[in-house]
Amino acid sequence: MSTDNTPPEEPDASGPSKPEPQPQPSAQPVPPAAQPQEPPQETGRQRLAAGLWPPRFSRAQLIVALLLFVLGLGLAIQVRSNSDSSAPLRGARQEDLVRILDELDGRTQRLEDEKQRLDDQRKELQSSSNQAEEARRQTVEKERQLGILAGTVAAQGPGITLRITDAKGQVRSDQLLDTLQELRAAGAEAIQINGVRVVAGSYFSDEGGGVGIDGKKITQPYEFKVIGKPQDLEPALNIPGGVVQTMEKEQATVAVTRSAKIVVDALRAAKQPDYARSSSP
Repeated sequence: MSTDNTPPEEPDASGPSKPEPQPQPSAQPVPPAAQPQEPPQETGRQRLAAGLWPPRFSRAQLIVALLLFVLGLGLAIQVRSNSDSSAPLRGARQEDLVRILDELDGRTQRLEDEKQRLDDQRKELQSSSNQAEEARRQTVEKERQLGILAGTVAAQGPGITLRITDAKGQVRSDQLLDTLQELRAAGAEAIQINGVRVVAGSYFSDEGGGVGIDGKKITQPYEFKVIGKPQDLEPALNIPGGVVQTMEKEQATVAVTRSAKIVVDALRAAKQPDYARSSSP
């Protein structure tokens, strides 16, 4: 039996061989999984703007808005009109304002006097021993007064004469009507214009080259004969923005003359009512 005397191989002093490292691929970041993005948060101002625009109106809201607009426009026009109508008094002098106040006090006093007169008549009827005779006397007096107001009887008393000369023909019927209303408000009791008796039912109209009163044409100069208290009638025509100032703007000439005796003798025929009848037994 043979013996192998070959010495065993000694291990390498350097030790067992190691596998060579393999090159590693460079590390790459792994992208995160795609996440759904949330919409940006809106501010309060943005939400308010989005709610207001574009506007969204119902039919009822549009009708209400239109009505409110018309109402506001009407109020504005009325305020403007009232402001314009009171403008002459804003620029009035102190003595003019005092005169206007005196005129208002005069109107109040006339109403108080009329009330007192009626109270006295009632007391006389109640206390008179012959009530039938007293009632007859008051009836005659009342008939005379009503005749003056109705223009069926002539009248005389203190008052003024108003003469309007309109050389350029600028004065119209509405301005003469305003003059009449101003005189009545100042206490005029009987009025005659160019021979035409003016009563409660009188009407004015523009005629060719003049003015018509109750269908009768009159031409300038226009002359008013007015019975009343002159101290009340004349100032009423001369207030700021009144008759005299208005006529002068139309380049007309106005003359007012006081008189202790004015005669109003133009008469109107008494008209018999067609339907109205006395309710007294």
